[in-house]
Amino acid sequence: MQFLESSLIELITQTATNLPPDVRQAMGVALDQEKPDTQASQALNIIANNIDMAAEDEGPICQDTGMPTFVVHTPVGVSQIAIKKAIKAAVAEATRRGKLRPNSVDSLTGANSGDNLGVETPVIHWEQWEQDDIEVKLILKGGGCENKNIQYSLPTELEHLGKAGRNLEGVKKCLLHAVWQAQGQGCAPGAIGVCIGSDRAHGYYLAKHELFRELDDVNPDPVLAQLEAEIMAEANKIGVGPMGFGGNVSLIGCKVMAANRLPASFFVSVAYDCWAYRRLGVRLDAQTGAINHWLYRDPERPVEKLSRMDGFPLTGREVTLTPPLTEAQMRSLHVGDVVIIRGNLYTGRDAVHARLMNEPPPVSLDGQILYHCGPVMLKNGEQWVVKAAGPTTSSREEPYQAEVLRRYGVRAVIGKGGMGAKTSKGLQECGAVYLNGIGGAAQFYARTLKKVKAVHWLELGIPEAMWHLEADGFVAIVTMDSHGNSLHADVEKTTGELLEALRK
Repeated sequence: MQFLESSLIELITQTATNLPPDVRQAMGVALDQEKPDTQASQALNIIANNIDMAAEDEGPICQDTGMPTFVVHTPVGVSQIAIKKAIKAAVAEATRRGKLRPNSVDSLTGANSGDNLGVETPVIHWEQWEQDDIEVKLILKGGGCENKNIQYSLPTELEHLGKAGRNLEGVKKCLLHAVWQAQGQGCAPGAIGVCIGSDRAHGYYLAKHELFRELDDVNPDPVLAQLEAEIMAEANKIGVGPMGFGGNVSLIGCKVMAANRLPASFFVSVAYDCWAYRRLGVRLDAQTGAINHWLYRDPERPVEKLSRMDGFPLTGREVTLTPPLTEAQMRSLHVGDVVIIRGNLYTGRDAVHARLMNEPPPVSLDGQILYHCGPVMLKNGEQWVVKAAGPTTSSREEPYQAEVLRRYGVRAVIGKGGMGAKTSKGLQECGAVYLNGIGGAAQFYARTLKKVKAVHWLELGIPEAMWHLEADGFVAIVTMDSHGNSLHADVEKTTGELLEALRK
């Protein structure tokens, strides 16, 4: 099969960079449903620009290219060993080309393999079938939305919704709760794949497998079709909105299946996926490995532009920040202010924050901005180039963030999804702010990062290293200020009340 590896590289590339038409259509509908000039509308416009940029440049839509998960159907007699070898080679090559971020980390040592290969990575599920072609489907689901997967064991008590029993009404409560709990950390508007029943492990697999359905299909089971429609309608009344900023669209897809279960167990497993809903598939010639047919897309059909406007529309009310920043500057900012950053940015996510608890940073962070980001980087000669660089979920840094502010004089933190009470207290004490970037907008932000000035702690791996970047036109929204205000806390409270109203 001389074309197998190159076909798989093309599948990975298109999945990582080109959002499928059904997802584009759903995001277009979302754009039309949000009120203009709101934070939700601004977020969706940035997302739309990012989707178009990624397709044009064949750059990763989101810098977190997730755990590559393949579902492979093979005819009888085709060697799965050869296909597995080709998949691994294609994953490593796509990583080298910057289409995938190095995401495979040893769970015991924390070491990054650098090529997305390791124990049980990539994930491959196999099935034989009685057709002549090989079918390979791929889903790239990032860590932010993977962390918002949730599994319920019925009966249970749910926040704002009360008792969820072992019936369809109880299942419905679980699904509404699943959308609500994702908030901005799941990069809404998102989609959910659901399995009612099965066991704990297989239920999660079946839920994730539902995400391979097209968003505009209709469930063949009329009971489940009605449930999907009801969840779509009611989940969008909760008001989580794009990026958890509040708004009309929280969910772009709900796909549900039911599996038999044990009498003693009643699980509802939910696989949450973000707006960067990356899944494609191919049918391959079993003799040559060449692509016979694409699933979910027609490569002959031109990609339709999604964005309604180029770039971010400026109002003149934006605040320009040029580090080093002062306490007075930060205390003058309030929730809702839009800022444009020009100058130094330093990335720092999980490993950097943990390390800062034990040793000082390699450079002074006094008055600087710390960006929760694990970028995709490529080296061009001696110079590093930013290929994708959107914000990661900030809640993981909650144990460290306030102390980092106190010790090192950081004046602003950029991430997504907000942070908790401990960080809020630190912002107030230190005179600092939390800035929310648009999750997944990796190409939009990469274009604002004009230069890589240095890299520190590269031994942590490319995503976890501290990158010193030069920004020009980096847009973010103040969502936690130095006065104790938090948009995230406000939206969570408001949406919780709306969720509670749905139980009545």
